[in-house]
This record gives sequence, structure tokens and C-alpha cells, in this order.
Amino acid sequence: MEKLSVTDLLSLEQYHRQRDAFRAEALAHKRRRQAAIGPNVTLFFEDRVTVQYQVQEMLRIERIFESEAIEEELAAYNPLIPDGGNLKATMMIEYPDPDERRAALQRLAGIEDSVYLEVEGRPRIMAIADEDLERSNDEKPSAVHFLRFEVPPDAQAALARGAVLTLGIDHPQYRYTLLARDELRSALVADLG
Repeated sequence: MEKLSVTDLLSLEQYHRQRDAFRAEALAHKRRRQAAIGPNVTLFFEDRVTVQYQVQEMLRIERIFESEAIEEELAAYNPLIPDGGNLKATMMIEYPDPDERRAALQRLAGIEDSVYLEVEGRPRIMAIADEDLERSNDEKPSAVHFLRFEVPPDAQAALARGAVLTLGIDHPQYRYTLLARDELRSALVADLG
């Protein structure tokens, strides 16, 4: 999948005028690409549209219009766009109560290394987590992780033929699986194409 460049972005003024429509489309697109694994973890599978939305919002919020600063944002977010043989996701660990969240994050230390995809009849594809930087430490576990799944060619072909896709987490304190909806599986097949 092609990375974003400055020419793919709207200026602050253009984005301001088009934001409501762009935002509605992007959020609908993101909903089709999310997977809640159990009650407290959601994977948001990224692609060019989701990343463009993130970049546009960051530029808007930070009022960034200088070329160098825009390039820095692109450099930070472009790695979230799948490279063709892989899928990339943002993992959010969600607990509404701050005290409960703090305790859960301690209990769930290392959960990012327990996330997997499984294509029917093939071995699990374990997530490669937080390649950009270490997000958790003993004092402060993170509620957000960035994951990459390297999908072997045979698994890609099976998915394209309609094989069942299971998403799961196999952590001692959090074990859940989810069968991917057809809509999500189709979106991920397109990411791999």
C-alpha cells in the first residue's frame, strides 16, 4: 500500500471546509476495520485512509502548516500503513475507570505479545509489537500498542479464497477469541493485495 506524501494531504483551510464529510467517511471506514477482542481490548486495523485521517487531525489540532513539520507527522504515521504482506493495527486497552485501568494494565503486562491472527487451517500469526519504541515499562504499562502481523503467502491466499479468520489474545489474565466479520476479513484481504 502506498505511503502518504504531502501532496495527498489537504491544507488546513481545505480540511476545515471538508472536515465534517471527511471525518464522517473516515470514522465509518474505521468502524468497519475494528475488532473488539473480549470486553476490554480493541484492534483498529490501519490503512491509508485511517492514517490520512490521523495526520489531518494532528495537523488541524496542532495548527501545523510548515513543510518540515508536516513531513515529521508523515514520518511518524506512515509506518502504520500496511506494506502489502502484512497487516498493522493499533491496540487499545480500554477500561473507563482510571483506577481499574491502572490495575488492569499491571495485570496485563506483556499482553501486546499475546495477540494473534489465525487463518483457518494455518498456524497462528503472532503480533510484532511496538517496533517504533518501547511503550510499557514496570512503572507504567501502556494502554496503546502498535502491532504488525506478517501474513505468509499461503495464509493470504486462503483468506482471499474465504478462509475463516480468528483474532485472539492468549495472555494468562486475558484469553479471548473473535471470528472476524466478513466486512473486516474483506478489508484485510484488500490490505494484503
